[in-house]
Amino acid sequence: MATTKDKILSGLAAFLPGIFLLGFNIGTGSVTAMAKAGATYGMSLLWTIVASCLTTYFMINLYSRYTLVTGETALHAFRKHIHPAVGIFFIVALTAGVMGSVMGVMGIVADISFEWSKSFVEGGIAPVYFALAFISLVIVIFWNGKTQFFERALAVIVAIMSACFVANFFILMPPPLEIVKGLIPNIPEVPADQGKGPFLVIASLVGTTVFSGLFIIRTTLVKEAGWTLKDMKVQRKDAIVSVTLMFLISMSIMAAAAGTLYVADIGLTKASQMIGLLEPLAGPLATAIFAFGIIAAGVSSQIPNVLMLPWLLCDYNQSEREMTRPKYRIMVVLISLLGLVVPIFNAPPVFVMIASQAFNAVILPATVAGIFYLGNRKDLMGVHKNSTATNVILFLILLFSIFTSAVGIRGVWQLVAG
Repeated sequence: MATTKDKILSGLAAFLPGIFLLGFNIGTGSVTAMAKAGATYGMSLLWTIVASCLTTYFMINLYSRYTLVTGETALHAFRKHIHPAVGIFFIVALTAGVMGSVMGVMGIVADISFEWSKSFVEGGIAPVYFALAFISLVIVIFWNGKTQFFERALAVIVAIMSACFVANFFILMPPPLEIVKGLIPNIPEVPADQGKGPFLVIASLVGTTVFSGLFIIRTTLVKEAGWTLKDMKVQRKDAIVSVTLMFLISMSIMAAAAGTLYVADIGLTKASQMIGLLEPLAGPLATAIFAFGIIAAGVSSQIPNVLMLPWLLCDYNQSEREMTRPKYRIMVVLISLLGLVVPIFNAPPVFVMIASQAFNAVILPATVAGIFYLGNRKDLMGVHKNSTATNVILFLILLFSIFTSAVGIRGVWQLVAG
């Protein structure tokens, strides 16, 4: 007979795939984007978080349903039912994005840790030491090799991150009426000196949440969890928990900046500025909580980031996902070590970031188009093929993804030309 402890652990295990996605999705890029939006526009762009979370939930369910019905993961399906080149494109594009992300995330986490350390160590602790510590932590967690261990370790880190950002929300939150107003869709005025239209701002916010890698990896997690069609409700509950927490954390970050920096009319260009700017406005406790939250966000996103390439290769080849194999360990260690690039050279990894941005600019439309095609194949989906309403929503998401793609390509071109 199952004990109370067994029942609790079993219940938590049902939500581990969703928590894994949350750790994947909420990284330092999201923190920076949400904090900047809150500092510049207050809560007026809160509706974009709602829209992006609903889009993410919709896409998670579509990709999960495909795996529940067919038993196939996304990359294997692309290779088998469309063309092997499509699967290879996703492997190359997502890996390029991950390489840029690993460098950028660890650079931000190390920079924030350095700024925060100045409050208790004169001159601060050099960023490279923080980077080495966090990279070592990620490798230690990975070395165990079991997905369930990754998920549980990530659940602990995500719990710390969530608690930090939600606590900060209650400490720094703006007036409740401003939060409610932010739920009403509107286009804010953009300062003329920024040279960017409001649609670019909205596209960048949505782009940090609606991430293609999330949907591809979701199919692998669903298959590994052993879920079938009878687990459709479990899958939906898991997705709801993941996306709800995604919204609450994103809103909390935006609110922390809106309740302090926006009110004081202080701009923000990077997340590490929050450490220096928050302390005189909110005190050392709120600053420490925010720093812990960003560090947890960075580490939680690094775990799935470094696992991306091995998992994609296993998905594509339909091979056993045994992460203790030497080739996978070498891949993960090498990708993890990219996190030292920014702290050591004290400069942004321009060329890799250009490549990752170029790939990310076209990958979301391809992800939407892929599930549009597979979901409408009656020979694959049977009675579970896409409904007319589903196809209409997918088409609208596709149009928006093409728009963000055009914006992204233009940004990359300006970076190269400039």
